[in-house]
Amino acid sequence: MTLAELNSLTTPRAEAELTRCCASTRWIRLMAAARPFLDRAAMDRTADRIWWSLSAADWLEAFAAHPPIGGRTDSAWSKEEQTHAARAAAEVADRLARGNRQYEERFGFTFLVCATGKSADEIVAMLERRLPNAPEVEVGIAAEEQRKITHLRLKKLVTS
Repeated sequence: MTLAELNSLTTPRAEAELTRCCASTRWIRLMAAARPFLDRAAMDRTADRIWWSLSAADWLEAFAAHPPIGGRTDSAWSKEEQTHAARAAAEVADRLARGNRQYEERFGFTFLVCATGKSADEIVAMLERRLPNAPEVEVGIAAEEQRKITHLRLKKLVTS
């Protein structure tokens, strides 16, 4: 869809499309209300401004929509983003699954990383490096990763 098409959608339809990019209800509503976007850069700036204005509860809502990295998903975009994790060797896949469980037990939410272009080994190393983080530090790191994912998905949503 073009930016002009996104701008011209009804609010409910725009919200439905934006849900594909980020699952925070508040982010979706505020983004739909911020239209029309002058250009792609304005849309990206608005997405960031809104994202960083949200509460941790809003971020956690967005995180909850993500499957564990390397796990099963029906989302074509998630599958594409996690291509390397899905093809991981058995040992790496086991470390990833174990790390995902430890992470969720420690922090209470799914490990998030903008996986596009990263190998399974890189993702596991990032997960293992982040496990010792304090919870308040980790939620901020996860929020930044979600922001990156959201931008990739906005790029897929608005193709020109």
